[in-house]
Amino acid sequence: MNDSSVIGMDAFSRLHPEVREALSQRGFSTPTEPQREAIPALADGDDALVVAPTGSGKTETAMLPVLSAIQGRGGRFGVQALYVTPLRALNRDMRERLEWWGETLDIDVDVRHGDTTDYQRQQQAENPPDVLVTTPETMQAMFTGEKLRRALADVEHVVVDEVHELAESKRGAQLTVGLEHLREHAGPVQRVGLSATVGDPAEVGRFLTGDRGCHVVEIAAGSDIDVEVREPEVQPGDHETASELMTEATVASHVRAIDELVADNESTLVFVNTRQTAEGLGSRLKAYGTDVGIHHGSLSKSARIEVEDRFKSGDLDALLCTSSMELGIDVGRIDHVVQYASPREVRRLLQRIGRAGHRRAETSSGTVLTTHPDDTLEALSIVDRAERGEVEPAGIHHGSLDTVANQVIGLLMGFGELSAARAYEIVTRAYPFRDLEETEF
Repeated sequence: MNDSSVIGMDAFSRLHPEVREALSQRGFSTPTEPQREAIPALADGDDALVVAPTGSGKTETAMLPVLSAIQGRGGRFGVQALYVTPLRALNRDMRERLEWWGETLDIDVDVRHGDTTDYQRQQQAENPPDVLVTTPETMQAMFTGEKLRRALADVEHVVVDEVHELAESKRGAQLTVGLEHLREHAGPVQRVGLSATVGDPAEVGRFLTGDRGCHVVEIAAGSDIDVEVREPEVQPGDHETASELMTEATVASHVRAIDELVADNESTLVFVNTRQTAEGLGSRLKAYGTDVGIHHGSLSKSARIEVEDRFKSGDLDALLCTSSMELGIDVGRIDHVVQYASPREVRRLLQRIGRAGHRRAETSSGTVLTTHPDDTLEALSIVDRAERGEVEPAGIHHGSLDTVANQVIGLLMGFGELSAARAYEIVTRAYPFRDLEETEF
């Protein structure tokens, strides 16, 4: 038996017997690399950041120890774990992923966000679930309700998914204050962050936990990708296609190249950098005969869900998308990823190409189709840096005063009344506001 097998067995052995039995039912005999590395620390209750490629089992890495702790703790009135995601669509996916575990382990899992009905909200206040999947904004809004505040006092674990995305924005800065607000009601709470590959994982860990320390588990991504950079050349038939599509021959060559890649694979994600490109390129691909759907944030929720379901069921061969598909929304197995034009950043390339090939030990396969020579040179440089593991830092958003004002109002709504000194102490415990001067506050 090799060392990794021993470590793997040790990782799963730290879980509650009923969770181990559920793992066997799911056919999981050995853990993934993130699970091997992180589960022991998480089972000990440590704060942790798990940095790993999409599809490497990060969700289960975080939630198996949480479910194990809930199982061992027995029934309580309130919410025991919060699972925070940046998108409502991820909430929907996460609930579906966790429902089997909940049903098997008799753990109640529910979701709460802006689309949750008044009736569902009332039911959650009266009979809180054990695990609540939510967004940063909805988590903070829950402090304003007396019954929900009482339910949140039982929270022992908070998992923040796609924490690298939140760390760059005001939403993330607000979330860090929200976590400190939660600490006031629930006491010390285990914090677990899940992140795509970033260049400064320790800094993202500090964003999550402040000065309390954070166990960082980092799984390299660059060695698990196979990316080709191609600049399509105009061929004789492209001139006729250009006339039919009412575009230039160079664009027609791009359409042809994408269509060929889609035809060569069972299921393909085609990433573009703007919504305008998604609509323009998507309409030309459809006119060319490519079996493709379009997905971006400006589409209605129902339109996005419809195209996701069609792609997942195999009704579509390809999905043309913007960053709306970067964050792990479940659309089934993806064989190949096409990036149209340079992705501009190493971490964006890794996250997008990482959507392909989610079976264990499988390489993620992708093609960057470039649009002109400078674009090609930039893409080649980005791919080279990705393969060498040279990833840009996350770019932590350090708190602005308008965010402070917003959060102080939230604290007052949650506590009823609060001294300025106490509010300042809570806000400055959050990492983005650690250097805020009292005179500015």
